[in-house]
Amino acid sequence: MILAAGRGERMRPLTDHCPKPLLEAGGKPLIVWHIERLAAAGCRELVINHAHLGAMIEAALGDGSRFGVRIRYSPEGSALETAGGIARALPLLGGAPFIVVNGDVFCDADFGALGRAAAGLDGKGRLAHLLLVANPEHNPAGDFGLQADGQVRDEGGQRLTFSGLGAYHPALFAGLPPDTPAKLAPLLRAAMARGQVSGSRLDGRWVDVGTPQRLLDLDASLRAGRHPIS
Repeated sequence: MILAAGRGERMRPLTDHCPKPLLEAGGKPLIVWHIERLAAAGCRELVINHAHLGAMIEAALGDGSRFGVRIRYSPEGSALETAGGIARALPLLGGAPFIVVNGDVFCDADFGALGRAAAGLDGKGRLAHLLLVANPEHNPAGDFGLQADGQVRDEGGQRLTFSGLGAYHPALFAGLPPDTPAKLAPLLRAAMARGQVSGSRLDGRWVDVGTPQRLLDLDASLRAGRHPIS
């Protein structure tokens, strides 16, 4: 699943007339970088949620056939936050564990490895696997602690930032009403307290494209051929 329902307030005025995942860097929309890398990793079934200017996303990406994937959409009348959006999309995602990617980040994550981590989630002892990155300037305190044994906790361990990429078992969202806004962090913290969240560090390229300046910097970097993503 690619999350694409956010309004992108910090990116205004760019997002007044274009949904954030369709903003371009290096000559293509941010969300297309994800789709191409997911397809290269063998992921052929994608679900994309949307709210703000969602019709533009569907018009731009279509059914996904030109990327070698099948795309289905989960429209939201108004954005339901991360967990709420995933809960609404569960009928499309099915009963097996799945990957979720924030549509407004840029990265060279190994989606194949993340898919293998998803396959190891059993819905009981393990509900989620998170990719964590070194703390960027805008989040110096980090989000969660990565333990030496690979467990992720709310406190302790090496403090890192959640990348917006993770693998989840549908059981993590059990009980959430499908059309009510809900944040992901409280669900994760509750599961961490039960020892049900694992994680690994993403040391490759990762950019939270959260401001117009970061988008400009990323675009310049890609056009100059620095840190290319194959």
